[in-house]
Amino acid sequence: MRRVRYKSRGGALFLEEAPVPGPGPGELLVRAEAIGVTLPVVRKVTEGAEPVPLGGEIAGEVTAVGEGVTRFGTGDRVTGLCSGHGYADFALLHETMASPVPADADAVTAVALVRGGLVALGALEAARPEPGEAALVTAAASGVGHLAVQLARRRGAGRVVGAVSDSVKADFVRGLGADHVVTYGDDSWGAPVDYALDGVGGELLPQALTALAPEGRLVAYSSGGGTVQAYDLLVGAKSVTGFQMARIARGKPELYEQWREELWRLFAAGELQPVVHGEFALEDAAKAHGEIEARANLGKVVLIP
Repeated sequence: MRRVRYKSRGGALFLEEAPVPGPGPGELLVRAEAIGVTLPVVRKVTEGAEPVPLGGEIAGEVTAVGEGVTRFGTGDRVTGLCSGHGYADFALLHETMASPVPADADAVTAVALVRGGLVALGALEAARPEPGEAALVTAAASGVGHLAVQLARRRGAGRVVGAVSDSVKADFVRGLGADHVVTYGDDSWGAPVDYALDGVGGELLPQALTALAPEGRLVAYSSGGGTVQAYDLLVGAKSVTGFQMARIARGKPELYEQWREELWRLFAAGELQPVVHGEFALEDAAKAHGEIEARANLGKVVLIP
């Protein structure tokens, strides 16, 4: 099979031939039909100390199962997060991280909807939104952010603000349901919000905190890190919560399944629409990463083996 690798931090991505792996206990071997490209994976290449397998979101058909697997069998179509080599023709997916794909849905839709949607929905739940509250979503045009904007609106937000890296994304984000769109460099992000979902981190994290009204809640789900001052929390009685989807998948599988079902229900009802920015061949993984690095994507970037 083919898989994508790199040899050093910031090094070029390249294809290599590798044997098809065998599934271990609790694992599924999946023939990949679509692979999601995410900022955390891009950062592994550009910022990581040493080369690691490029894991990530995959969708495809189960071709073999390991010992102890009970929920899936060969021929089933699944999507989920792969922690090993995911940029490949075949990938291993642990059963706890896998979700079924409806018969009438294609793999690209599954990759664009499920993992990003689970993160967006989970972050939104962590913010404890109340009807009529004002919401802020950073990275609002990203694979997760564009779904978070829609979900905040569906959950009754009275005002939704999308924050983006470039004003050229404004019309796209407004089309998702945002009332206002701001750019990271703006002097002001407008009236304070009740909660913020931050998918950027780093230097933007304090800025997102400043955008909160007193007693506002910030949910950080980015791999970009960032630091906030305790005084900034105290003076406004604000709070910051970290959210990681993998902890839900492993520790609360029933909640993971509940959220997954909600995403597919909203999609089927036409109330949640994943947007695919572009589809790239596996050998063009570097071009796909370039779209993310340049912050050029409007929605999800997908590799097609």
